[in-house]
Amino acid sequence: MTKPLVGILDPFFFEVVEEIRRDLRVLFGTANPMTLAISGTGTAGMETAVSNFSGPGTKLAVFVSGFFGDRIAEMGRRHGASVVRCEKPWGETFTEAEASEFLDRERPQLVAFVHAETSTGALQPPLAITRPARALGALVIADCVTSLGGVPIDADASGIDIAYSCSQKGLSCPPGLSPITVSPRAAEHLKNRDNPVWYLDLKLISDYYDAPHKYHHTAPISTFYALREGLAAIMDEGAARRYARHQRCHQEFVRRIEALGLSMHVAPGRRITTLNTVRVPAGADDLEIRKRLLSGHGIEIAGGFGPLAGKIFRIGLMGPLATDENIELFFSAFSQCLAHAATSV
Repeated sequence: MTKPLVGILDPFFFEVVEEIRRDLRVLFGTANPMTLAISGTGTAGMETAVSNFSGPGTKLAVFVSGFFGDRIAEMGRRHGASVVRCEKPWGETFTEAEASEFLDRERPQLVAFVHAETSTGALQPPLAITRPARALGALVIADCVTSLGGVPIDADASGIDIAYSCSQKGLSCPPGLSPITVSPRAAEHLKNRDNPVWYLDLKLISDYYDAPHKYHHTAPISTFYALREGLAAIMDEGAARRYARHQRCHQEFVRRIEALGLSMHVAPGRRITTLNTVRVPAGADDLEIRKRLLSGHGIEIAGGFGPLAGKIFRIGLMGPLATDENIELFFSAFSQCLAHAATSV
């Protein structure tokens, strides 16, 4: 990010952009030509997806079992879509039978779900939702904010039409960019749409990043530099090896958690490997444990919110954190903080 800045229409900048687009296609698991990075955080990616494909006259079906599914639904409402929700308790996932029954009844034009729900640690199998949605001819949006770069997405094979993410989680880069990919059939839908937004209009953004490179906005050049380097590091490791490393570290993490007598919030087989949610032991003050972990050991973990406030720890093992050494470092500190909490009760 300390490299000299160039202009927003400089040929070198568009070389950087093309390298980013190439590597993002690998991680999204897609051949979509419309794959790029939105200038904004993951929430900008979410609103890009919602604003470009929903609105008045669109029925949007959202699968909600966490905070960010709820946010998609609220965005859809604000953009004038007719929003219907299929809900389950936070931390659960949807089966194909549940999705099929709901979608057959509602018959939406647009369907949205969260692939990796940051608020709960649950990983939703995409095909359980995309198969019945595609059978209706609906377009499908997937929130991949916490999965891109750490968990296979396979957007093309999974039937996902629009997927978005962020730069700071699985990609291990500074925040500020939101990768997004759009299938050809979703891109075709955009051609005849009069988009009410400007900054997040995918047609205008595509005209900027593709020839003839029409000016649209001032792209954050330094953040693009960072994303290019972060993706290059992932390509050096290899996407498959990176996914396997996260899986191995997740399994070791779960083993160590259970050895402490604690339990995971999400059922086996439905857990995000990069974001582990652990139930707070009975009688313990999760805030006090997290404060002690940060002040005494310099390790920050997150707590739950919404209905999970005070009930779970959210512990990331992403990118450079997903190593045996860092797992050992964490558990050495975490076990001490748990022991102090137990003696304080």
